[in-house]
Amino acid sequence: MNTKKMILLAMIAVLAVGGLSQGRIKLVALPERAATVIRLDNPAATLIEEERVLTLQKGVNKVDFSWKAVSIDADSIRLAVLDHPQTVTLLNVSYPPNEAALVWEIASDGDYAERVRISYLLSNIDRLITYKAVADKQETAVDLKSYLVLRNFSGEDFDRARVLLDYGEAFEQGIDHEETKQLLFLRAAGVPITKVWRFDAAQQPWDPEKLENQNVGIPVSYRIRNDAPSKLGQYALWGGKARIFQDDGHAGTIFLGEDVTGMVPVGEKTDLYIGDSRDIVVTQRKQRDARINVRKNNNDQIVLFDTDEEITAKIENFKDSPTVLTMIQHIPGMWEMESCNMEYEKKDAFTLEFEVQLPARTADGPAVKELKMHYHRRNVRP
Repeated sequence: MNTKKMILLAMIAVLAVGGLSQGRIKLVALPERAATVIRLDNPAATLIEEERVLTLQKGVNKVDFSWKAVSIDADSIRLAVLDHPQTVTLLNVSYPPNEAALVWEIASDGDYAERVRISYLLSNIDRLITYKAVADKQETAVDLKSYLVLRNFSGEDFDRARVLLDYGEAFEQGIDHEETKQLLFLRAAGVPITKVWRFDAAQQPWDPEKLENQNVGIPVSYRIRNDAPSKLGQYALWGGKARIFQDDGHAGTIFLGEDVTGMVPVGEKTDLYIGDSRDIVVTQRKQRDARINVRKNNNDQIVLFDTDEEITAKIENFKDSPTVLTMIQHIPGMWEMESCNMEYEKKDAFTLEFEVQLPARTADGPAVKELKMHYHRRNVRP
């Protein structure tokens, strides 16, 4: 325990049983931590759990718990009796004015060396999650490692503590005030990946041939699923920065890129961006955009109308292998689909997601598929 940064003192005052006078023992320092757990389950707060052994005497004992220059949330401090919970009772808690301290009154039916657990929320312990993924030469799997970057600016030194997230390997580590540590806590070898291309009609140009002096590509990602077949799936994966590499086939690796992933629940997927590619070309055009069912006011001004719209998207695969293209389309406002030649999933009220399976190119040229959407938008204002 660092007495310079965190002062935790115990005063144990014993009320004599059966006597009129009150006995008091001398000031006793709170014993060293027997065990400490730093829990990082909640990204917004850090829970500290520490076990100590209090020397209690029969009667009422007063224990003063104080902290100095340490970022403890005073309202979160809890005391739990472990050895004799039926006969050792916490009576009350008081807070001396203008002090970073509190006093527990503990009643004991005998003299005990009592194990207690003190828990509290500690601020200014930051944690970051980072990932390193190394893909094989064939781009079929990655060796995935996850690191915890722990930064301690709380004012407290931890000589040794058990650090726990809600998944991964627990580890015994010490971390001092103003110290930063990087710890490997999760590894999974041979995690299957799917290489996917993603075209978002709101972000990518519709007709790349009309763009002069620009190399327009489709964003490419490695898709990882957080499930048992992928050798994951036991826990949700925290969000963090991911750096992606690939085996170069010569006992080395090449850097593909980096991305930031959000929280990945069990059973869900995440896509790690690795760059843009010209292996797939999407040419999208609006074939029809007409007003129908026009409504006017008494001044013959248009106030509402519906639309009749048709979009086609030609998708060409120049790769020698089959490919999956994720295509995102957006239809604002109220709408209804008249016809669509591909299945889609509604991500929200205005966003459609298509998973387009593209065969490999042939000797005659690229494999080609075409999306056709015919829809109406309702109650559009001019």
